[in-house]
Amino acid sequence: MADRWPLLGQRRPLVGYLCAIVTLDLVAIILLSASTAFHWRDVLTFAALMACGAVCIEATRRLGMPAGVSRDLLSAWWLPVALLLPPLYALFAPIVLQILLQVRVRATVLYRRVFSSAAIGIAGCTASLMFHWFVPDPMVLARGSGGPLMFAVAAAALFSLLNTGLIAIAAHTADPDMSWREVLWDRESVLLDVVELCLGILVAIACGLNPALLLFTLPPVVLLQRSLLHAQLQAAARTDAKTGLLNAAAWQREADTEIVRARRTGESLALLIIDIDHFKRVNDAHGHLVGDQVLVGVASTLRSQLRDYDVVGRFGGEEFVVLLPGADIDEARRVAERLRVHISHMAVPVDDTLVKVTVSTGVALLSIHGDDLIDLLAAADLALYRAKELGRDRVCIPAVQQSPPSQAPSPQSPLPPQVPPLQSLPSQAPSPQSVPPQGLPPQSVPPQAPPSQSTPSRAIPGDAASQDPESGPGSDIDPDPDPDPDPDPDPDPTS
Repeated sequence: MADRWPLLGQRRPLVGYLCAIVTLDLVAIILLSASTAFHWRDVLTFAALMACGAVCIEATRRLGMPAGVSRDLLSAWWLPVALLLPPLYALFAPIVLQILLQVRVRATVLYRRVFSSAAIGIAGCTASLMFHWFVPDPMVLARGSGGPLMFAVAAAALFSLLNTGLIAIAAHTADPDMSWREVLWDRESVLLDVVELCLGILVAIACGLNPALLLFTLPPVVLLQRSLLHAQLQAAARTDAKTGLLNAAAWQREADTEIVRARRTGESLALLIIDIDHFKRVNDAHGHLVGDQVLVGVASTLRSQLRDYDVVGRFGGEEFVVLLPGADIDEARRVAERLRVHISHMAVPVDDTLVKVTVSTGVALLSIHGDDLIDLLAAADLALYRAKELGRDRVCIPAVQQSPPSQAPSPQSPLPPQVPPLQSLPSQAPSPQSVPPQGLPPQSVPPQAPPSQSTPSRAIPGDAASQDPESGPGSDIDPDPDPDPDPDPDPDPTS
């Protein structure tokens, strides 16, 4: 049922809230339709403003639209409708343009379009009612008098507040763990709102003077909207669509930059690979939609527990990577353990039960376990594999790669401080709500590579499925490493 009706797969409070907003919008349309007198001038003005909005949509259609919550400048046409025309038209304006977005730009989940239309319509109708209450003849706005302009600014601010508030409540209801600061305003969104309000009032004044002046307001609005969407698409290309974290390619670029900086300044740096334990069981038992909610919850926990300048990304499947600039081995251990504990306390509600997961973490330190990103990933990957061997839900640190006794270190590259080989932080037993470990087939524990052996390298994977049936998609660890070096002086290059 959830596959055919995606709304039914959402949280019940969210479903109730969305239905309430849509119902309120429909009731407002019915009531205002019975009390609004139709005039051809109003109809033609509404058609001209909607035509300008359609031109903006067509002009940006090839750019596309980023997934999730995106921003545009269509308020430049919705706001004049609210200021110049009766409130009923403010309810119909977003419906027209949202249909065009759905058909011409990107077909998304239908209930999101319907809710967006209802939220914008309610905000526009409320602003229109307030403005017409204080300014009975909206055409006096074109004269530039101080009083009508002040009321127009107030109505525009009310429109922005209501629209943002309705969307923010929906986002917070969908993810209660998300802070209100994340779903409300930041500096960029406030600046964009101010630009939208100014554009809307200017277009309303021009349209009030003469609807033909819309031809002169259309090109700058189109240019601004294209620039805005282009910037959002660039940002979306760097992030993972499900979790909002950096994707593997973007994380690699950021991590390489931080490693180069740390090597130049001599600062410490740590890398964590975090893998959700038995994630495949969550998908098999509850479905992939619940699995996606678990991924989003883990990503939200990582963001809330890390610093702003820590580099966190989704590595692929159920694996996450974290780069901790300036962190030594003790701080990296504390951060990894804190993340493990917070994720183990996270719960995803599913019907009448709660789904809980645990994570295993591998830690690697710059200049101790490697000098570049590939070496650090390989060392952390080896520690992650060891954490799974020891029972999962724990943090492991790999052994230090030691130099042969016959080779003395050069003065320019002193030996790193020694740490105990492949140590594990013990963890508490998983809670009864966690995904039960019973039913796993017995698996053989591969021999551990000696500390003197070089750590195998690993390429950065994409968002691909894993071949490990225990860990689910995203784990690229060799399940059968060879612990003994090949005695043949001329090894087979294909091995």
